[in-house]
Amino acid sequence: MNNQKHFEDFTGTNGQEDIFNKIIALDDFLEKTPPECTHGLGINILGAADHLTEIQDDNGHHHNVVMLGSNSFLTLTKHPKVINAVKNACDKYGYGTGAVSLYAGITDLHKELEARIADLYGKEDAILFPCGYSGNIGVISALCGKGDVIINDAANHASIFDGCVLSSADIKIYLHANMKHLEKILKNIPTTTKGRLIITDGVFSMDGDTAPLDQITELAKKYNARIMVDEAHGIGIVGPTGRGTPEKYNCAQDIDIIFGTLSKAPGGIGGYCAGSKQLIRYLRYYARTYFFSTSIPTPIVAGLIEVIKLIADHKTGHIKLWKNINYMLTRLKALGFNTGKTESAIIPIIVGDEDLLGKFNNELRHAGIMTNVVTYPAVRRKECRLRLNIMDSLTQEDMDRSLLALETIGKRYGII
Repeated sequence: MNNQKHFEDFTGTNGQEDIFNKIIALDDFLEKTPPECTHGLGINILGAADHLTEIQDDNGHHHNVVMLGSNSFLTLTKHPKVINAVKNACDKYGYGTGAVSLYAGITDLHKELEARIADLYGKEDAILFPCGYSGNIGVISALCGKGDVIINDAANHASIFDGCVLSSADIKIYLHANMKHLEKILKNIPTTTKGRLIITDGVFSMDGDTAPLDQITELAKKYNARIMVDEAHGIGIVGPTGRGTPEKYNCAQDIDIIFGTLSKAPGGIGGYCAGSKQLIRYLRYYARTYFFSTSIPTPIVAGLIEVIKLIADHKTGHIKLWKNINYMLTRLKALGFNTGKTESAIIPIIVGDEDLLGKFNNELRHAGIMTNVVTYPAVRRKECRLRLNIMDSLTQEDMDRSLLALETIGKRYGII
């Protein structure tokens, strides 16, 4: 970037300044010399999450765009059964529960959703959290403490690392998907340390690749460690029937803790954890982000029940989605874009220069193509990228239009 400071440089003052000085400094910086990438943030969506929608950018301009920036991969936010269930539940239960789950925040619908999620993964029980991010924090900090060891993939989601910090456990990090490094760490843990938890994303949110769960489960057995998998971007997408990464690697029975969010392919909000009945009962009493948070609004729960039914019955757009993924990925590679090792609905286009990335993203948006711009600290600066999220509702015309814009603008900036 041509600016003197990067966006993240304003967060630390080492206690030598008034804590509000960093706020003033950032405000001044963004007013005078905003980085190109910031123009792609905070975009207002003016309609439902679908393959075509209207947006409003930071300058107040409206654009009709092909949507390649939504996590609603299966367009379930618009499914008629989901919408009808939400409407009916709102009439009966109102729009919010008004209580934490352990007091008066659990309805029959909350219990049904938990049971259906548990059944989806072949587990005994499940627990709902109001947010995926807080759910990870609650599960990890409840299960692990001082003297325990948590072994993380380097590319795990920020919520996992934040949960690890709050747990006060010893945190080890292995190179992304590097099983030799994981085994080296496990081998070096003292035999006296019995509390061992390996945590990995199932699908990694910035690269779209999957964790080698078959190998991880074997190492966990060998070194007596528990396993937690975050299925945020796996549910509904990965696996022959969309049951996620454990299904892809046929090892759900070997995963101790399956975590996930309900805000990606399911299209709602909330988090869940599935496992044994004993695990879930423990979390209801010791996961602070569960018993200190108001439960998910019942209308959303009602919609999510229909979502889980559709996934379980294999009646989503799963097959159509994978046709779209394969079409886009094949052609992006043929054009010469660096798409990494994706195995999911997330396709990265690695650019490696933040200023260039911002210009690329902004021109695409003005050309009617909405994508996600990903910079440091989500990824290393030299690996900054566009992230394309493929939806089942994309038409052939949508995809060809997007590919033409990506090719034209990509060539203009020397990206391909």
